[in-house]
Amino acid sequence: MNKKVGIQGIKGSFHHLVAMDYYHRGIDVMEHMSFHELAQKLAAKETDVAVMAIENSIAGSILPNYALINEYGLSIVGEYYTPVNMNLMALKGQKIEDIKKVFSHPMALLQCKEFFKKHPHIKLIEDADTAEAAKRIAREGKMKVAAVASPAAAELYGLEILAKEIHTIKSNATRFLILGTERQKPNGEKLDKASLKFDLKSERGSLVSVLNILRDCYLDMTKIQSLPIIDEPWKYSFFVDVVFERHEDFEKAIDVLKLMTEELKVLGVYKNNLV
Repeated sequence: MNKKVGIQGIKGSFHHLVAMDYYHRGIDVMEHMSFHELAQKLAAKETDVAVMAIENSIAGSILPNYALINEYGLSIVGEYYTPVNMNLMALKGQKIEDIKKVFSHPMALLQCKEFFKKHPHIKLIEDADTAEAAKRIAREGKMKVAAVASPAAAELYGLEILAKEIHTIKSNATRFLILGTERQKPNGEKLDKASLKFDLKSERGSLVSVLNILRDCYLDMTKIQSLPIIDEPWKYSFFVDVVFERHEDFEKAIDVLKLMTEELKVLGVYKNNLV
């Protein structure tokens, strides 16, 4: 039986490409038009796993997705970094000068802002998904409108690429998380990265003390992100990624952090894919 893999967006989207690259074959792709729906369906076990973008090297973190992972009790079982190749595409026989409107996901538009500064006649419109915007233009036969999406979306929906690689930074890349409902098991693979979420008391030096514990236990912090706690004004949850050589060091750090935090969650232990 094929693994059911949930993605945000439709076939031809970057989420779809990551799912295909990560699992290679033997999957059924389940399309969802929002990250909230993606998390909800995974939590209800209507999909086996899900692919979720979490940060971009240009646009930064997708903060609401941290909240969704926490809210639905999802577990990070893997990560995947992929270069992002943004392209302007439309129905065949047009030029950039003909285009009046461009539809795409807000993160995609943000990554291409320098390109569109050179074309001020084009109105940018935020959409739910890069590939969905391309598909809709093709389905409705709309002229004078374009989408920003992957080359795969152009090929899949029969659009012509008017401008290739229009993202501002050519080294642009996005980090995706592979999510499940249960914690990853080693299964013979070295799991050397973890994502944690913790809440701290409003005491001076509490965050510094936590960071010192990570250092003393030989954990290298690769990311820290704060998110407001909705029902407690001016109080924050912290999301931290750490890498380590020995699992015993990680377990030792967790034992100590449980005593130092108001709440501690291990969101996932998985293989570091940025090597």
